[in-house]
Amino acid sequence: MSAVSKLTPKIILEGTRLTHKTDLAFLLNEHPRIVGPRKYRYHSPLISAEWCAFTNFPWGRGPVNFAPEEEGLAMETYAAWAHLFELQRYYSWIVDRFHISTQVYQEAQGRHYDFRWLEERLLPLNFCIVLTTRRDDSFEQARAARLKVSGNPSQYDDLMPFIREQDVFRRYVGASLLPAIEIDMTSGDLDAAAEQIADWMEARDLLGMRS
Repeated sequence: MSAVSKLTPKIILEGTRLTHKTDLAFLLNEHPRIVGPRKYRYHSPLISAEWCAFTNFPWGRGPVNFAPEEEGLAMETYAAWAHLFELQRYYSWIVDRFHISTQVYQEAQGRHYDFRWLEERLLPLNFCIVLTTRRDDSFEQARAARLKVSGNPSQYDDLMPFIREQDVFRRYVGASLLPAIEIDMTSGDLDAAAEQIADWMEARDLLGMRS
């Protein structure tokens, strides 16, 4: 592929907890092969649908885990993000959880949402999905490390939901319109994962926008 003149990557990181999504998001947001070399830190957007912005208390609800009566608010939020991306298509956007997380969470509550309308708007912008996973037998070790820093440790009491979620994430990502790659994060090697993602995006012409 010929090199693009400007790097404008648009990456959605998805996956269950304990798979290094956020760590990887921060790394990609400053990686020279993803966003270009930088002499200093400056404002670069890293957003998330996991923000609990619908409730005025910690660990509340948002576009992922919204209540049935908040469905309209959640869909309007996704439409607003899509419009913002369309308006600023020549910029980089790293998203730590988005609509796939909503589908996985809401399916567990017995509700199903079709986000084809959203993906049809994201596809022309060169959005792609990075699905982070880990081996099932490695979650216990990952939990031990997370409990040292977690502000909400009770969410890790039962690991089985996370293990089951991995296959649900794979199903939704596999059905997505957006190009996707699965990255095994069992080793925790963030640098190797970032290089793998950069190689994949470069080979598929996903690092920039063609005018």
